[in-house]
Amino acid sequence: MIMKRSAVAAAALTLALSVPAAAQAAAPPAAPAAAAVPQVLPIGVAVSALPLAVEDRTGYQRTSFRHWNAGEQPADGCNTRAEVLLAEAIVYPEIGPGCTLTGGTWWSYYDEREVTPAGALDIDHMVPLAEAWDSGAAAWTAARREAYANDQGQLASLVAVTARSNRSKADQDPAEWLPPSADALCRYGAEWTATKLRWGLAVDEAERDRLLDIAAGCGGTDVEYTPAP
Repeated sequence: MIMKRSAVAAAALTLALSVPAAAQAAAPPAAPAAAAVPQVLPIGVAVSALPLAVEDRTGYQRTSFRHWNAGEQPADGCNTRAEVLLAEAIVYPEIGPGCTLTGGTWWSYYDEREVTPAGALDIDHMVPLAEAWDSGAAAWTAARREAYANDQGQLASLVAVTARSNRSKADQDPAEWLPPSADALCRYGAEWTATKLRWGLAVDEAERDRLLDIAAGCGGTDVEYTPAP
């Protein structure tokens, strides 16, 4: 009798252990996370959608934003900077060992200049790293700040421009600096706004007022952005 009870108990235990495994095998696979939906807003509406906050640069260090990393395609041997240059070239350069770029031509829309070679260009963070820190990135993880600093998921985030215009801009927002080309103003205002909306970054009062001024003169301009993952 004892042996029969032991056998029954062992069989019951085997069945109990196998049921969850079978149920797990039969369960449907988890649905993939829904992709972020691109948003398109008139520029004035988009600017008004930006959260308002006081900026604080306490604790900012450029090294808090790791860049340039291996880029969107690590296997290509090109870092983010080089990948942006390749994506924005109007005359494609030759790619040598170590992703050395030779030749090629680019258009710097800030100052409406055709530029060659690649070394004469900077890759500008549309919203500078220090400004991003002031506007909300101080609370992010290091991984999210790296994603921001190397963002190729939205064309407006990183832009190839003349070194002179990028260094003139430095870490200033639109209340302090705008592109020297008047024809660039609507695009710049829209792309700045798109970048802040994409990453959930705030604006301060002077910045918002300048963006609204730009929007008032840019009727028909849309802001297109996709919320960052």
